[in-house]
Amino acid sequence: MSRPAASDSLEIARAAADAMWANDAASHALGVELDEVGPGSARARLRVTESMLNGHGICHGGLVFLLADTAFAFACNSHGPETVAGGCDIVFVSPARLGDELVAEASERTRFGRNGVYDVTVRRADGSVVAEFRGQSRTTGTRA
Repeated sequence: MSRPAASDSLEIARAAADAMWANDAASHALGVELDEVGPGSARARLRVTESMLNGHGICHGGLVFLLADTAFAFACNSHGPETVAGGCDIVFVSPARLGDELVAEASERTRFGRNGVYDVTVRRADGSVVAEFRGQSRTTGTRA
């Protein structure tokens, strides 16, 4: 089986992202922005607002996870078929604070059969790491 040309792969990634982004109410509601998508990769960003702070005055870990999960979702769906998370975990490295702009960069590590492994690093605008996320994907067998 032949692989699509690089330009075809990019078009597939963009079409899949456009379809998903149009229906991603959670990301829109929280102010997530999708910066970039390519075959097996994606970058998303989020500015930490006051409503995102937890009882310690730092960004709620669930929102850091949401940003990483969003980048992961766009990266693993970039090949066209509908793909969902089969599992993921996150390591919180340092706290995000009010006003921080967080950037999540997802990259495909490997795909095999209907499965994939993706790494996402969440950083502040200054490049310091906030979290490391690893997601395992599973293609459902349907087209997005």
